[in-house]
Amino acid sequence: MDNLRLLLFFALAVVLLLIYQAWVQDYGQPAAPPAVVRQPVVIGEAPQGSADTPEVSEVPDAPTPPAVAVSLAPAPTADEALIRVETDVLRLEFSRRGATLTSAWLKDYAVTAEAGAPEFRLFKPSPPNMFVAQSGLLGGKEKRLPTHRATFSIAGDSFVLGPHEDALILAFDWTHPSGIQVEKRYEIERGSYVIRLAQIVTNHTGSPLALRSYEQLQRTELVDPNASRFLYTYTGGVYYSPEDKYTKESFDDMQDGKLQRVVSDGWIAMIQHYFMSAWIAPAGTLETFYTKVLDQSRYIIGKYSEPVTLPPDASHSFDNRLFVGPKLQDTLASVAPGLELAVDYGWLTILAQPIFWLLSKIHALVGNWGWAIILLTILIKAAFYKLSETSYKSMANMRKVTPRMQALKDRYGDDKQRLNQAMMDLYKKEKINPLGGCLPILVQIPVFIALYWVLLESVELRHAPFALWIDNLSGPDPYFVLPLIMGVSMYIQQKLNPAPPDPIQAKVMMSLPFVFTIFFAFFPAGLVLYWVVNNILSIAQQWYITYNIEKATAKACT
Repeated sequence: MDNLRLLLFFALAVVLLLIYQAWVQDYGQPAAPPAVVRQPVVIGEAPQGSADTPEVSEVPDAPTPPAVAVSLAPAPTADEALIRVETDVLRLEFSRRGATLTSAWLKDYAVTAEAGAPEFRLFKPSPPNMFVAQSGLLGGKEKRLPTHRATFSIAGDSFVLGPHEDALILAFDWTHPSGIQVEKRYEIERGSYVIRLAQIVTNHTGSPLALRSYEQLQRTELVDPNASRFLYTYTGGVYYSPEDKYTKESFDDMQDGKLQRVVSDGWIAMIQHYFMSAWIAPAGTLETFYTKVLDQSRYIIGKYSEPVTLPPDASHSFDNRLFVGPKLQDTLASVAPGLELAVDYGWLTILAQPIFWLLSKIHALVGNWGWAIILLTILIKAAFYKLSETSYKSMANMRKVTPRMQALKDRYGDDKQRLNQAMMDLYKKEKINPLGGCLPILVQIPVFIALYWVLLESVELRHAPFALWIDNLSGPDPYFVLPLIMGVSMYIQQKLNPAPPDPIQAKVMMSLPFVFTIFFAFFPAGLVLYWVVNNILSIAQQWYITYNIEKATAKACT
């Protein structure tokens, strides 16, 4: 079994995986965890299971502009005038309406790899790609508490984190004539994608006040003109609980029914390729996770707290954290338990995470992700050297007896039974195991698929340059040089292997380098770089083993 067949196995596995994911996305209806109770979606209704959450789904309409419109959203009214905030890594806009985070740009990430490309925008208040983070307070029949529709006040409309400041604080205020005072305090630290939110309630009504907080993420489906049509990545809701671990709540799941799940030490999020936002509750607090669909186009995943009764003249703070940024694994792991699982490597996470760890360590030494991929390929090839050696020896021995196998085929013609028996006798005489190369290949396939997901999902490699013309390892080779080199390497490997005895199979095998050159032309350059290096190393190893076997055979004959 040669490296070409390894490539075929890998390609087949990847294609089947992509087909399965596309099928699940279009038709699949994964079963919900047993503890999750789903109820039919009723547009405009509050999350079920709590009679005092009537306003959670009452969100401002997000008008869709005409196709020719220049402005994506109407100009804000006086009570919705935007508050602009800038830190060293984030550029944000808050609305006075609900003190809602409506826009977020990631300053270290561009839309495309081209020089001068605009900053990547994750949050946006209107379609397409509407994505906002909302919060508020609820109190059953109590109508005096501010939801994300209430108008807050703030001193100032522009805030910038100074060069000598470690954190920036925004304080939004809201007061009801009855004596309820609410402060929404946002705190953002230097170099951080975590935004701390404290909803501080003071009760001056003269009577006890029962209330709870809620936080939610609302978005429309992702429209990304720069996304590859050949690679599927997940966009939708996810949540984490210590019991269920990482669980997806796709947009189809939200259409099918509402999520209601009581969780302690968990988080909810909306994720997309490379980026995400998540609400993270304080440790040890019970929260109810929910989902909702509005107007069949806007999807909500959120959480609300357990009720709190606030005595007269007392205060209480509902504390939460909001993550808005890239899916950097080291960063996510330090923010909350399980948050790094949002970098979705699928069922091979157990292999993919160590591979990424090794890749990142190599990058820390060489400072270039392309060279890190090359060195990682060499290390993986070295780790599987003995297994590959078994495979190549089997192929070399098969090549050695190919003329005799062809002679047997000519002798027995269409008599398959006698031909098979004669070939088995030949294998036995020459001590050849025709399946000797299969096991090494099967062992390596999960590793290579895991590496595929690492190179596809890791935001660290997004727009990462390598050398010469390859200035973006996460995009296709612009001049198709790497795919052409890979096709040539496949052709050379074929020449090192015995030609199939069947003429039709031989023609199919000869066409494969051309087919896979086209196939890989649309893959990220980082993936193709891996295969080029892997093929070159395989050719060297296979040639060396074949040469030694043929040399030993020649000596035996003399």
